[in-house]
Amino acid sequence: MDVPGLRIDGRLDGLPWRATRHEGVEWIDRVDEAADASRTVLIRMAPGCGYPRHRHIGPEDVLVLDGGYADGDGRTFRAGSFVRYPAGSEHSPVALGEPGAPADGDNRSCVLFAVAHGGTEVVAEADDEGGGR
Repeated sequence: MDVPGLRIDGRLDGLPWRATRHEGVEWIDRVDEAADASRTVLIRMAPGCGYPRHRHIGPEDVLVLDGGYADGDGRTFRAGSFVRYPAGSEHSPVALGEPGAPADGDNRSCVLFAVAHGGTEVVAEADDEGGGR
């Protein structure tokens, strides 16, 4: 699914982003304990940065608000893309672009709205698979 024309132009900088343990990845999260540890998050990944390979306990819904990411399985998603990962699926999203390069085109932060129903578990740290940060 695609939502044509969806794009956020820098208005998210004033939000209370919190660093994660993954370099270049920040988020604003909410865990719903009543819904089997479902987690609703806004995620901001700097160019070339991302999450290690992880598995979804339940399905995950992701809407790309700005920028884009490659998913470690050959697929690329850009602003306006919506994807649903089924329960048990694994992926390792990494923001498009190169760290430190000028911010234009694909080289800008990737901002996602995601709901991970049931939570996630790490399969491999980024250093183990030679992938994102």
